Amino acid sequence: MHNFLGSKTTYLESNSQTGIIVGLIIIFLWFVSLIEFLRIDTTTIFPLWIIVGVLLRSFLHTGLFITIHEAIHGIVSQNRKVNNGIGYITSFLYALLPYKLLAKNHQLHHLYPATEKDPDFHFADSNNFLFWYFSFMKEYQKGKQAWVLLIGMTVVYWTFVGLHISPSNIFLFWVIPILISSLQLFTFGIFLPHRQQDQGNLHRARSNNYSAFWSFIACYHFGYHWEHHQYPNLPWYKLPMARQESINFRQEQDVVASIKK
Repeated sequence: MHNFLGSKTTYLESNSQTGIIVGLIIIFLWFVSLIEFLRIDTTTIFPLWIIVGVLLRSFLHTGLFITIHEAIHGIVSQNRKVNNGIGYITSFLYALLPYKLLAKNHQLHHLYPATEKDPDFHFADSNNFLFWYFSFMKEYQKGKQAWVLLIGMTVVYWTFVGLHISPSNIFLFWVIPILISSLQLFTFGIFLPHRQQDQGNLHRARSNNYSAFWSFIACYHFGYHWEHHQYPNLPWYKLPMARQESINFRQEQDVVASIKK
C-alpha cells in the first residue's frame, strides 16, 4: 500500500522522520492520557474538567486513526515495515481494527470517491447522517470482526477492572472516546466532504472553510478534504499549506477571468 496513488505535488515533500516523530508523539500522548485519566478520582473533580478530559481523550483517539490513515498512504515512514508496523499497532489500539481491510477500503475510496464502488459512501441516501454513519460502521464490523471487537473489548474491560480501575473511568476515558472519535472522523472526513456528490469535481470532495486552528481541532485537517484527495501522500499537518495554495490559485484564476471580461 506504500504510496499507492502517488503524490501529485512536488512543492510539498513529506519527511519520513517527521512522520514517525508525529505518529509516535500521538501514540505517546494517547498512552499517557489513558493511564492518567483511568486512575484519577472523578468524584473529587469539577464536572467541567471531566468533560474536558473526555474530549481530550477523544481527540487523541482520533489522532490514532489519523496515524493509521498516514500509514495507509505510506507517509509515516519510507521504510515499509516500520510504516505498516505503526499502522497495525494504531489499528489495534484504536478499536482492534483490521489494518489490511482499512487499507484496502481506503484505496477504493480514493479510486472511486462517492460512488457505488466506494465502501465508505452510503449511496442510498447521502444526506441522511445516521443511516450513513451506521452503514459506515457496519462496513468495518462485518463477519468475525464484530466478534473480535466484542470479545477484545470485553477482555480489555475486565483487565482494567482487575487492575482496580473504576468502571466509570473506563467508560468515560476509554469507551466514550472511541464513540466520539468515530463520529468526529465520519463527520469531518466522510459526511461533510462527500455528501454533495459534485459531478464536476474530480474527487467528488469539498473542503471546509475553517481556519488552520479550527481545522486542526475539528479533525486534524481532514476537513481540507479536496486537498487530501488531490495530494494523497501529503501528511495531515501540511494540508493547510496545500489549502492555502489552492485558495491562492483560485483567486488568481478569478482575477484572470475578470480581466478577460
